[in-house]
Formats: sequence, C-alpha cells, structure tokens
Amino acid sequence: MKKITAYIVGVLCLINAACKSNIEVDPTSVLTSQTFWKTESDAIGALNGMYVNLRNEAVLNLFILGEGRSQTMSQALAGTVGLDIFYLNSLNVGTTSVNWAGLYKVIDAANLIIKYVPTINIANANSQKRILAQAYTMRAYVYFTLAKAWGDVPMRLEPTEGYDPKGIQVPRAPVADVIKQVKEDLNQAISLFPDNSFEAGRNKWNKAGANTLKAEVYLWTARLMSGGAADYQTALTALNEVQTADLGLLDNFSNVFSYENKGNREVIMSVRFQVLESDNNYYQYMYLNSSNSPSNITQDTKNVIGVIGTGNAGNSIMQVAASVRSQFSDDDTRKAGTFYEIKSTANAFITSIIGAKGNGTVVSGVRHFKNDVMLYRYSDVLLMKAEAKNGLGQDPSVEINAVRARAYGAVKQAYVFVNGTKEANDAAILKERLLEFCTEGKYWWDLRRFGKVFELVPSLKGKDSDTYLLLFPIGNSIISLEPLVVENTGWK
Repeated sequence: MKKITAYIVGVLCLINAACKSNIEVDPTSVLTSQTFWKTESDAIGALNGMYVNLRNEAVLNLFILGEGRSQTMSQALAGTVGLDIFYLNSLNVGTTSVNWAGLYKVIDAANLIIKYVPTINIANANSQKRILAQAYTMRAYVYFTLAKAWGDVPMRLEPTEGYDPKGIQVPRAPVADVIKQVKEDLNQAISLFPDNSFEAGRNKWNKAGANTLKAEVYLWTARLMSGGAADYQTALTALNEVQTADLGLLDNFSNVFSYENKGNREVIMSVRFQVLESDNNYYQYMYLNSSNSPSNITQDTKNVIGVIGTGNAGNSIMQVAASVRSQFSDDDTRKAGTFYEIKSTANAFITSIIGAKGNGTVVSGVRHFKNDVMLYRYSDVLLMKAEAKNGLGQDPSVEINAVRARAYGAVKQAYVFVNGTKEANDAAILKERLLEFCTEGKYWWDLRRFGKVFELVPSLKGKDSDTYLLLFPIGNSIISLEPLVVENTGWK
C-alpha cells in the first residue's frame, strides 16, 4: 500500500503548480499540444491513454471507494497490509491510503480530449463524436465517484497545461454543482454517441453505458438530493433506453466474468485487464499463494482451488465476510461465482477465496488475476430499474425475478419475488444487489443510496449522529499539496 500511495501522490505532484519549485521543466501537455492533436491517430492515442489511467484506479482504488468500507470484507490468512482500516472504518486524516490524485489524472486526460479533438479534422464525423462522447462520459463517471466519496471537490473543466495557480489551485466546489456538471456531461455524451452499438471488448464507454451511469446518478439524487419522483422517472427513462441495446443476461453467472469470455453480451462497461498488459487487480488480495496455501485440505478442494500462483500473485489478505457468505443460499449459483470456502480434512473452516469473479487465468502454471473489473452489466440495469419503479410506486417484480431466475435456475420458483410495500421492496432490492454484485465495488455506494450504512455496517452501527463518516477524509497528503482545499468536517 505504501507503493500505491506514493504513486498516487506522485501523480498529483505532476499536475500541481506547487511542484514547480522542485521540478523546473515545461509541462508535458504544453509541449505536446504544439505537435500532437493533429490527426485521428493522435485522438485515439489520447483516448487509449485515458483508459489506461482509469485502469490504474481500477487496480484497487475503485473497489476501496465503492465497497471497502461496507461489511462485505474481512481479514483472511495473511494479515491485512493496512486494508482493514476500510472495513473496520478506522480511517483518519493521516492513515487513509486512498485519495483522489489518480482520479484527477483521468479527468485531465478527458479534459484534453474535450478541448482538442474538436480541432482535429477527422474524416468520419461519427468517429469524432464517439471519441468526444467517451471523454464526456468518463469525466462524468469520475466526478460522480469523487462527489460520492468526498462530497465537495475541486472542479477542473480545463486541462492542466501551464503553471498558472488560478487554473490549478482551486477550492472545493459544492457537491450540488459537481452533480449538476455530471448531469450536463452525460446529456452531452448521450447526444454525441451516434448509435447504441458497442466497440469490441465492451471496455470503452458507449451510449448504453452513459445512460446506465445517468440512471445511477438520478437514483442518487432522487434519494439523497431531494430529486424525488422526477429523478426516479429520469432514471427509469434512461434505463428503458439502455434496454434497446444488444444486452441480456448470460445463462451461467460465472461465465460473465470468465477471462476467456471478456466483452460478452451482459457487459455494458468494463475495465480491461490482460496478461502481459496490466498489473493484477484487487482480486489477488482474495486468493492464495504458495506460502499461505493450507496443506491440510482434501484433494477435491485442491482441485477446485487449482493453480494458486507464484510469489505474491495471490496473498490472502481479504475474504468475503462470514456475515455476507451466510446470506447466500446453496441454491444460488452466484455463491460459487463469488467465493469458495476452504475447509480442512476435519471439515473446519480455514478461509474463503474469490470465486469465478476474480480467480483470473493460468498461463504456464502461473495464475494471473486479470478478470475485467465490471463497472456496469445488464443485471445492474434490471435492479436499478426495479429501484426506480419502486420509487415511483410501481411493481418491481419483473426485474427482480429476471435476476433471480438466472441465479436459482431450476429451483427459481422457490425464490419468486412478490411485490410488497415500498420499504419491503427496497430491502429486497438492496439484498439482491449484495448477492449479485458482491466484490464488484458497488455495495458501499448502495448502502449510501439506500440510507442503510449505520444500520448494516457493523463497524458503524450506533454512529448515526456522526454523518461525516459517510464521506472519506481527504487526508493530509492531499491537503499538503492543495492549499485551497480544506478537510471534510468531522475528519479534522
């Protein structure tokens, strides 16, 4: 984690005017703006660079922000390497090991595309529109993430290209203004996407992804920012539009995440991880390596675990918590897709490891944790649609039962959802999201949106009056680099 934190702080230093006294060089973006941004190839190269920056955040930070503080994780066999501060909610301004520097690097890449791609003569107008649409969607996604995590945040809508402190050092903008900009960017993106198609691999933003993100934004503002029925309706309309794209649930839950089945029909937007092209992602923390693999297990269990990797490829520092594992029925096919419980030859529980969602692929006897990180898939559309319909007083059972039918297969009739009160429906939807998306970096956001953090997260029970805990601390590392930024109230 020290390496990750040092990297993130270093990134912020590169875009921060305060570093000028120590690094007397011209900023890269100034140098390249004179010779770059001339051809479609330049635009595509910048676009690919933006996605590389996103992937850096998906290695760990997106998971920590979106799920690390919920109740889904607990300690595994090999210590914690400091990640326990999230699931135990023991963060403070000095120890938090996640910050926003890398996210602003993604935003800066998007800002460069938004500024310069319109100046390039690209023969195919739709290609130009699609590039711009992806940049606007990315900026919206990252600012939405920042707003959910920290509330008021600095809002930079121009690329960092010089040393003028007025453009670099900016105070935090009110969260309402940030969300307003997110909505404007999404509307702009949706208007620019020329059609509802997907690029090969489904690891770049598309119109369906923009509309799915729009739906989540409006569900957030419907519940938490007094948007009410109007915002529920906007979310529902966006989700209906998503359903006109080439999407559907796969028959087999685990196949959605298979390394060999990337970009399948259930995927709306994913972050691509590939052998020889990227680091392992956070799922490596939920598996085993040769030094922490238990020996007193049956051969059948060893066969299920398979090749465990070499060195630190898997390090068993997190596992799905027992209180969450117990909520999966044995009839639920998502159970095997999400975790596998390792027991001794005496049938004593040892630990759990990640299931098909994150167990990667084996190449030449080495396990690589390179499953794509899912940002949105079709089941998310169904459950958000159920949420929007319930918010409007409509029956959400069609969408909930579609998700359950795939999960329970031949015994699905025993798990049919029946419409109830709004409160009961909300509880059912929230639990369904836990079972469907566990370890995918969504459940902290879900708990926030449904208003259940202080009820369902054990380390936060009884702290309802400490509402500042719903946000992350900005942390001393960022405060030291951004003199106009002040810490979130309560974390000081």
